[in-house]
Amino acid sequence: MTAYDLATRYVGIRELGDGLDHPLIRWWLSLCGFGLAAADEIAWCSAFVNGITWELRLPRSKSAAARSWLLVGRPIPLEEAKAENDVVVLVRGSGAQPGPDVIAAPGHVGFFAGREGDRVFLLAGNQGNAVSVAGFPVDNILGVRRLVH
Repeated sequence: MTAYDLATRYVGIRELGDGLDHPLIRWWLSLCGFGLAAADEIAWCSAFVNGITWELRLPRSKSAAARSWLLVGRPIPLEEAKAENDVVVLVRGSGAQPGPDVIAAPGHVGFFAGREGDRVFLLAGNQGNAVSVAGFPVDNILGVRRLVH
């Protein structure tokens, strides 16, 4: 089973709202060093990827920072990406700055789900407060990484 295949099983998992926290999202966050009492309002895209990779015994970042995935697996060109065990790391907001804090800067991470023209599609957590597939400009890509045992 690939990471992408497993991740598709979680499509639709979403934050609960009204002061409630989804227990699965809290568990994913616990894999990144947060306690099980962590609120699902914490950015959890990297926690979702950590959860999937933990289940499959693939390398993982163990961090809630999306850009931490730039240090995991091996880099590959976007043209080689497959909806299997490949993650895409994107810049988010004003996080384009290079420098020593590049990993801590804002970002987004998810599993490669395809490409159409100038859009890359990610199967990721915390997209509209849920696990879903969404498209982003290719220009926002910081890196594509292949996760191997």
